[in-house]
Amino acid sequence: MENTFAEFGLPGEPGSDEFWAAARAPASVPAGDGWATLFLWRGSPASVGFESWSEPVPLRRWGDTDCWYAEVAMPARLRVTYQFVTDDAAYADPLNPAGAGGDRSIAATPDAPAQPHWPAVGAEDVLPLPSTRFRWSSERLGGRRTVRVHPAGGGGPVVLLLDGDDWLYLHPAMTAFDSAVAQGEMPAVTLVFLPARVREVEFACRPELWEAVRDELLPLVAGSGVPADPDRLVAAGQSLGGLSAMYAALEFPELVSGVACQSGSFWWTPGAADLADPMGGPVGGAIAARLRERPNLSGLRVAFDVGEHETRMLPHCELVETLAEQAGATVRVSRSASGHDRAGWRHALLRDVAWVLR
Repeated sequence: MENTFAEFGLPGEPGSDEFWAAARAPASVPAGDGWATLFLWRGSPASVGFESWSEPVPLRRWGDTDCWYAEVAMPARLRVTYQFVTDDAAYADPLNPAGAGGDRSIAATPDAPAQPHWPAVGAEDVLPLPSTRFRWSSERLGGRRTVRVHPAGGGGPVVLLLDGDDWLYLHPAMTAFDSAVAQGEMPAVTLVFLPARVREVEFACRPELWEAVRDELLPLVAGSGVPADPDRLVAAGQSLGGLSAMYAALEFPELVSGVACQSGSFWWTPGAADLADPMGGPVGGAIAARLRERPNLSGLRVAFDVGEHETRMLPHCELVETLAEQAGATVRVSRSASGHDRAGWRHALLRDVAWVLR
């Protein structure tokens, strides 16, 4: 095993002070058509838990040292969120400077495309937050939630970020959008970070969320003092959020002028989430059924992206992409180097919002 550790560029006896002083992980070396990636953990028994790409991988102990390790086979082009899971807690990787919130880290194979504008954020770093916020007490949705608003580049078309708290506290979207605007890669926009209370309910194909956005949320944004153009609204969502964004484009065309959709849950039909195999139903689900009615989408721009390792999602997404274009939408299709994972959607979010607003 010493030769294997050395292959990853780690000197010294595993578990020694020299070893830990030089340790940086994860580290990858070529293996067949993909990569062998080494994960290291110091201390107690644990496993590596991945966001969606793999089942947990248990760590092995090196002799009687404090060095625990796993050599994980990874395919070409993969970016994935992971954490170390012990009996009673989950932790970010202390050897990895790229974090996602306080208890998760991001690993990328050497051939995964770069993600410009997204800074490496450690587990202990506090992400900057928009200075403008307000409490939204929704009559249609019930409950209260905090909504933050940020004018990137001075403000412009509204970009509604579904699952907004993830883009505030796990991934620094405000910083990334500011950078993309400053580099001239997208026009100035006004980001509205919309948190979900019960995703499975609010992001289903139901009108309540988008009626509330139209009648309650956007007037609050207008009254916040932040420059914004709600007449050009881009709905940006991932997974169930992508499903909801596409639903809004179909059923509220006067509200939504563009969609940036990453890994939309287009397997969804009423009740599908309760099935043993939610993805095993009709291909394209409820959205494909609606698109077969050939609504006029001639004024809509939609950017679709899905992880190239999401093999079961691909047929659902491919059918919706085709039907949307046949209904008249201007469509862009791409694939990210990831599974069903927000770490892989980050670059697509910036790139696709920019394209939708072009």
